[in-house]
Amino acid sequence: MKIAASFLSCKNIEKGIQKLSATDADFIHVDLMDGTLYKGRKFSVRKLKKIFKHTRKRLDVHLMVKKPKKYIRKFSMLNTESITFQIETEKNIEKNLELIHSFGIKCGLAISPDTEISRLRPYLDKIDMILVMSIVPGFGGQAFKEESISRIEMIHKMIQEANLDVKISVDGGINDETIKKLKYVDQVVAGSYITNQKNFQEPIDCLRKSAGLR
Repeated sequence: MKIAASFLSCKNIEKGIQKLSATDADFIHVDLMDGTLYKGRKFSVRKLKKIFKHTRKRLDVHLMVKKPKKYIRKFSMLNTESITFQIETEKNIEKNLELIHSFGIKCGLAISPDTEISRLRPYLDKIDMILVMSIVPGFGGQAFKEESISRIEMIHKMIQEANLDVKISVDGGINDETIKKLKYVDQVVAGSYITNQKNFQEPIDCLRKSAGLR
């Protein structure tokens, strides 16, 4: 299981990213919002680009925006491992997935807690990852939604039945206790659990231990 560390809860973005870069987290998770699809803390792409030039960590990008296309191009020029956008954008989903792949970047679809899982089915053979939101998208520090466990199991079954290698990532309320409940998960996104501590490495170590990785 890989760990993507989010800086969403950091008061000082630059300092937070620098501290995350010094940990052994697998990726830095980037939540980008434009205030139209979901409300939440917004970051300037221009500012983020300047900061990311100083980290060697690969980026795990989550676009919570109405029109992913223009942001896909911008993040393709950074050290990006994967770009995921919300299935709730509805328009041009296949074109945007193809665009991400055209840059040699892994692509994924994120699904909110109140969205029907069946909506993922038409895109399973076109994506590398599904990001299951285990909180309401937009704000960090929320409690893990227990119903997410059954949703993850259903998504895993859907992938198995299609005989595909699609990874499952989970974002929201991840800590050293909730991570123990996650089966069939290849990656977790952890934010405030990590960044609320002075030493960012210590909670990451706890996550790995709880997941049986250490």
